[in-house]
Amino acid sequence: MKRFFVLTLFAVACFNRVLAAYILLPMDETQKDHLKSYGVAYWTLQHGVEVEWLLNYRGGSFMFRHAKELESECVIRGVSYQIIADVQAAAIIQEISNPEINEDVVKLEKAPKVAVYSPKNKLPWDDAVTLVLTYAEIPYDVLYDEEILQGRLPLYDWLHLHHEDFTGQYGRFYAAYQNTDWYREDVKLSEENARKFGFRKVSEMKLAVAKKIRDFTAGGGFLFAMCSATDTYDIALAADGVDICESMFDGDAADPGMDSKINYQNCFAFTGFRLSKNPYEYEHSDIDVSHTRVVNKNDDYFTLFEFSAKWDPVPTMLCQDHEHIIRGFMGQTTAFKKQLVKTGVLVMGENKAAGEARYIHGEYGKGTWTFYGGHDPEDYQHMVGDPATDLALHPNSPGYRLILNNILFPAAHKKKQKT
Repeated sequence: MKRFFVLTLFAVACFNRVLAAYILLPMDETQKDHLKSYGVAYWTLQHGVEVEWLLNYRGGSFMFRHAKELESECVIRGVSYQIIADVQAAAIIQEISNPEINEDVVKLEKAPKVAVYSPKNKLPWDDAVTLVLTYAEIPYDVLYDEEILQGRLPLYDWLHLHHEDFTGQYGRFYAAYQNTDWYREDVKLSEENARKFGFRKVSEMKLAVAKKIRDFTAGGGFLFAMCSATDTYDIALAADGVDICESMFDGDAADPGMDSKINYQNCFAFTGFRLSKNPYEYEHSDIDVSHTRVVNKNDDYFTLFEFSAKWDPVPTMLCQDHEHIIRGFMGQTTAFKKQLVKTGVLVMGENKAAGEARYIHGEYGKGTWTFYGGHDPEDYQHMVGDPATDLALHPNSPGYRLILNNILFPAAHKKKQKT
């Protein structure tokens, strides 16, 4: 009798195993490592298996067909997962399809090819996106001015810009760091690269790079920018044909009438801003709120908007998170003055009381762009020379999840675009 009972249990277990046809990666508070879960989803796509992104279901969970190799990858990476039967997966999809529930399913079909715009020389700061890509084990290529000017951008689906100054003013670090070795090396290499490609000034080269990135986006590329790469990108495009650099940056004086010659129509995100005329100021314009905000660190949060998953799948994807109130963090560009954000730009995260837009999105041509203020979601005030964040200490970071949403977004966007 005892042997029969044991054999019966074994038979039931085997039967359940046969029915266990899906792997579910929960993305709510039960997930041990949210960040590596994105890496598993990306790895699954790389191996030709479709991933279903369950928008607003348990924090934006992922589900895909079960395979021994995929399950092993979850174990290796320390990601929480559940093996569920066909009928359970079907029940989840049926629940999500209820028109009264703000949830939806998006199929991810192909792993996007990722590029990061970053200089070859070593600078005394890190990049939140490369940190999280490395931690999540998502592969990427590094491109800089040379590769972009040579026309390599169309080989990629997604491009990230981080701590960069597209205006040719070297991050406005002159006052504090003009005598440091790293600053001098950066100026030297930038000037050499500009001459190599036939430009008189670094600002002219950076503008040409910005235009190449604009063309990449217009052609269907996905652009993501953080920190100073957000506002300086728009400023560079708006200042096309106007000298906004003082002599310590390009050898001659800036145009005193620069503000009246700025063309805001060239910008992706911002309008009506005023440029900083003081070259010793660690700021480019009044777009950024870093030096004017009165937000206490303990009260520094921003709220993600809730969108309709069935009718607004794009912003819903970009806002998937297990928390909807995110701790703020500073950067050279911390957040955007909300009244300077263009009408029609989608604000996805804001500090309403402070009048700050933190996380914004828009379309350009056939592509899209997303700007995310701040430098490092897990380092409130990252300073030049500070050590990089160890993401093994922050595997459930809601702020870093927003970055990874953008990386998976290209795998689904064109299929889910509403008409």
